[in-house]
Amino acid sequence: MKRKILTALYQAEGFLSGQELCETLKVSRTAVWKTIHQLQEEGYEIEAVTRKGYRILSSPDQITAEEVGARLKTKWLGNTICYLESVDSTNNQAKRLAEQGAPHGTVVLAERQERGKGRRGRAWDTPGKTSIAMSFLLRPSLALEHASMVTLVMGMAAAAACRELCGLEARIKWPNDIVLQGRKICGILTEMSAEMDGINYLVVGTGINVNQETFPPEIRQTASSLLLTGGQRISRASLAALCLDKFEQYYERFLETEDMSRLMEEYNGMLAGIGAGVRVLAPGNEHEGISQGINQKGELLVRLPDGSVEAVLSGEVSVRGIYGYAPEERGEQKGV
Repeated sequence: MKRKILTALYQAEGFLSGQELCETLKVSRTAVWKTIHQLQEEGYEIEAVTRKGYRILSSPDQITAEEVGARLKTKWLGNTICYLESVDSTNNQAKRLAEQGAPHGTVVLAERQERGKGRRGRAWDTPGKTSIAMSFLLRPSLALEHASMVTLVMGMAAAAACRELCGLEARIKWPNDIVLQGRKICGILTEMSAEMDGINYLVVGTGINVNQETFPPEIRQTASSLLLTGGQRISRASLAALCLDKFEQYYERFLETEDMSRLMEEYNGMLAGIGAGVRVLAPGNEHEGISQGINQKGELLVRLPDGSVEAVLSGEVSVRGIYGYAPEERGEQKGV
């Protein structure tokens, strides 16, 4: 009921009458009034005017199922949302739900993660009230070798959402980070359950630094937040919902070819450091080259000093900018 009333209030232009709410939701006026009262107690500022109805003026900065769900414009992603005040990791919770039979498109949100996970076993700190910790479950009919590209699709969604909502030049640091001014604001981790004959499910986890004002000393030089970069507090629910909206759009285009061919041009337009120097950190074979963007398979193309072009596969190596955490545009550094 809360999600449905919030959805109606957010979509309304001006006041929405109690009668309209009753007819749309097929509930009594008393039920509507009780739900409005509950929302007000939770921090929503909802104006009630006789013979006009209800109008939402402001909402608390929450990422609850109701608050995010009410802002969604998706067809299937987020039809089921699980919200937890605290969890070990949203990816772990999504995997637990997957094993219990949760449907395709189930979303997990948490205010805090106690043991959030990053790529290659690293920890991801998710303090309460400032960040987005979000995972969702996919049950795709994808070839195993195409699954890694879903991380790139989510990277596009997160970068596009930050650009649209915040007006900031968010860029993708291939394959699974989003950076602002060379500092990380978002990390993506995709995990898979599969057998020889195909994928059981994918879990795509995303952590976004939204309203943090400070970071621990050990990551202060490489991490930032949307608030620190843009100077304005951002509604976490609005951003989370927009990320999901964008992902669904990009993912459906991706499924048409099961590669990046229909997304490649837009992806490369958001990619950090095309034409800039990168260091490829392959085990036992660290080397440098110039980033040329991705190909249809989602591989990063790196031009080597001898003029040959290497296709770097996500998951095999790491890539770093030569002069910092993230590669910068070629005009801002010497290159290789």
